Amino acid sequence: MTDQSTQQARTPEAPAPEPRSGGVTRRTLLGTAGATGLVLGAAGGAAGYAAAPAPATPLTSVGSDRAMFHVKHQPGITEALQACGHLIAFDLAAGAGRKEAAALLRRWSTTAERLMAGEPAPHDDTDVSRDAGPSSLTVTFGFGHSFFARTGLEKQRPAALDPLPDFSSDRLDKARGEGDLWVQIGANDALVAFHALRAIQKDAGAAARVRWQMNGFNRTPGATARPMTARNLMGQIDGTGNPKPTDAAFAQQIFVPPTGEPAWMANGSYAVVRRIRMLLDDWEKLSVSAQEQVIGRRKADGAPLTGGHETTPMDLEKADAKGDYVIALNAHARITRPDKNGGAAMLRRPFSYHDGIDADGTPDAGLLFVCWQADPLRGFVPVQRKLDRGDALSRFIRHEASGLFAVPGGAGKGEYVGQRLLEG
Repeated sequence: MTDQSTQQARTPEAPAPEPRSGGVTRRTLLGTAGATGLVLGAAGGAAGYAAAPAPATPLTSVGSDRAMFHVKHQPGITEALQACGHLIAFDLAAGAGRKEAAALLRRWSTTAERLMAGEPAPHDDTDVSRDAGPSSLTVTFGFGHSFFARTGLEKQRPAALDPLPDFSSDRLDKARGEGDLWVQIGANDALVAFHALRAIQKDAGAAARVRWQMNGFNRTPGATARPMTARNLMGQIDGTGNPKPTDAAFAQQIFVPPTGEPAWMANGSYAVVRRIRMLLDDWEKLSVSAQEQVIGRRKADGAPLTGGHETTPMDLEKADAKGDYVIALNAHARITRPDKNGGAAMLRRPFSYHDGIDADGTPDAGLLFVCWQADPLRGFVPVQRKLDRGDALSRFIRHEASGLFAVPGGAGKGEYVGQRLLEG
């Protein structure tokens, strides 16, 4: 995954509101950030904001970071992990069809564009994140398998959206999986993320109802002395083997090509979403050495057990003094390697979650696994089948919910997400 690139900021169409008592509004904060050269955009294009009567405190770099809405691939796929996230699925309301879906995606796209620019929602804004900047907010939209029958667009449903196969380790709650529409929200500020969630929910109106919703988090940018690969709730460095945009095959592995089928999915991707509960009480009973054997990597720095540092290639043939493989045949890191799965690759971009403590004291915590690929039958499925057959980590996790969504390419200027499907 790459760091978010600097983009030009957009001057809002509406004039800035009058300052509240104290002289600082969200808009003047954004204006000050642009004027002081913080990363609102290459041009610092917030000069159109009204000046506060008193000097305003500039936004920090976290608050001023901005992702763009009108891009080739939807935001929220290749950006760096964000500190806060919400995943939410909707079902179209009874009687709602293609027309209502198009109007909803138009509303959602307008709202997402404004919020990602650090502006208020286009109507009935709640002021939840009034004092914050964009904070790397991204809003991503996708379509589930059932969406196409609901809208009379079955002929446009991609073959890659066929239901995932059953896996023996699954313990899926159907009420918390799939859905007609899926929205992923991420930001580096919890209030900014919630603000977007609330705006998206309100925009749904009578057209769609919430099917399920999940909340997640990651380490906050800047919390470590240097940029580092994230850790999951097991304490393991998680994401070392992710494909990188600089890899020659990255675009081919992650995105539908511009000439791909169906045409409306050009530059899009497919998201597999899994709620994976970590059995932390059992995991934490293991010694660090035993945990490392399960994963195949050192816990401290993510290096393979065969030596080196985090990105050192594994020596899968290396044996110990007894003649046993140093990295066990069922070690998680060995099984998930692309070269052990016919080249299958996916871009993992998860959030951790914690939904409280069960009555017996067991934490309901784990990973909101989100992975991206050009075709889940060539990305997620072969890897998960192999994990299902003998991953040492399987004893310590439980897949409790699942979804697969077609995420079209980014909307062009003046377009809304999914317009080529809904108006094609």
